[in-house]
Amino acid sequence: MPQINVRLFAAAREAFGTKELTVSAATLEALVASLTDDAGPQGRTVISRSSFLVNSVAATDRGLALAEGDTVDVLPPFAGG
Repeated sequence: MPQINVRLFAAAREAFGTKELTVSAATLEALVASLTDDAGPQGRTVISRSSFLVNSVAATDRGLALAEGDTVDVLPPFAGG
Protein backbone atom coordinates (compact mmCIF):
# COMPACT_ATOMS: atom_id res chain seq x y z
CA MET A 1 0.00 0.00 0.00
CA PRO A 2 1.49 3.40 -0.94
CA GLN A 3 2.64 5.72 1.84
CA ILE A 4 1.07 9.16 1.29
CA ASN A 5 2.25 12.41 2.85
CA VAL A 6 -0.70 14.38 4.22
CA ARG A 7 -0.40 18.07 5.04
CA LEU A 8 -3.11 19.52 7.26
CA PHE A 9 -4.03 23.19 7.25
CA ALA A 10 -6.02 25.54 9.53
CA ALA A 11 -8.90 23.72 11.29
CA ALA A 12 -7.62 20.32 10.10
CA ARG A 13 -4.29 20.98 11.78
CA GLU A 14 -6.10 21.91 14.99
CA ALA A 15 -8.40 18.88 14.87
CA PHE A 16 -5.57 16.39 14.33
CA GLY A 17 -3.00 18.16 16.49
CA THR A 18 -0.30 18.03 13.83
CA LYS A 19 0.58 19.63 10.52
CA GLU A 20 1.69 16.42 8.75
CA LEU A 21 0.83 12.73 8.75
CA THR A 22 1.76 9.67 6.73
CA VAL A 23 -1.16 7.49 5.67
CA SER A 24 -1.26 4.18 3.79
CA ALA A 25 -3.85 4.51 1.02
CA ALA A 26 -4.22 3.49 -2.62
CA THR A 27 -6.92 6.05 -3.48
CA LEU A 28 -8.04 9.45 -2.27
CA GLU A 29 -11.25 7.84 -0.97
CA ALA A 30 -9.23 5.36 1.11
CA LEU A 31 -7.10 8.22 2.46
CA VAL A 32 -10.20 10.22 3.43
CA ALA A 33 -11.70 7.12 5.08
CA SER A 34 -8.50 6.52 7.04
CA LEU A 35 -8.39 10.11 8.24
CA THR A 36 -12.06 9.97 9.21
CA ASP A 37 -11.69 6.66 11.05
CA ASP A 38 -8.76 8.00 13.08
CA ALA A 39 -10.43 11.34 13.92
CA GLY A 40 -12.58 12.55 16.73
CA PRO A 41 -15.88 14.37 16.08
CA GLN A 42 -14.17 17.67 15.22
CA GLY A 43 -11.78 15.94 12.82
CA ARG A 44 -14.59 14.07 11.05
CA THR A 45 -16.49 17.34 10.56
CA VAL A 46 -13.42 19.13 9.20
CA ILE A 47 -12.60 16.28 6.78
CA SER A 48 -16.19 16.16 5.52
CA ARG A 49 -16.01 19.87 4.61
CA SER A 50 -12.48 19.94 3.23
CA SER A 51 -11.16 20.01 -0.29
CA PHE A 52 -8.02 18.14 -1.33
CA LEU A 53 -4.99 18.80 -3.48
CA VAL A 54 -2.93 15.87 -4.75
CA ASN A 55 0.58 16.97 -5.64
CA SER A 56 -0.69 20.60 -5.75
CA VAL A 57 -3.57 19.82 -8.16
CA ALA A 58 -7.23 20.04 -7.06
CA ALA A 59 -8.70 16.55 -6.69
CA THR A 60 -12.46 16.11 -6.96
CA ASP A 61 -12.42 12.42 -7.98
CA ARG A 62 -12.32 10.43 -4.76
CA GLY A 63 -11.40 7.34 -6.78
CA LEU A 64 -8.12 8.96 -7.84
CA ALA A 65 -5.24 6.49 -7.51
CA LEU A 66 -2.40 7.55 -5.23
CA ALA A 67 1.23 6.54 -5.60
CA GLU A 68 4.08 6.13 -3.14
CA GLY A 69 5.33 9.55 -2.03
CA ASP A 70 2.32 11.55 -3.25
CA THR A 71 1.38 14.57 -1.15
CA VAL A 72 -2.23 15.32 -0.28
CA ASP A 73 -3.12 18.72 1.17
CA VAL A 74 -6.26 18.88 3.32
CA LEU A 75 -7.83 22.33 2.93
CA PRO A 76 -10.75 23.15 5.21
CA PRO A 77 -12.98 26.06 4.23
CA PHE A 78 -11.28 29.35 4.97
CA ALA A 79 -12.98 32.55 6.12
CA GLY A 80 -11.75 36.08 5.93
CA GLY A 81 -9.49 37.62 3.41
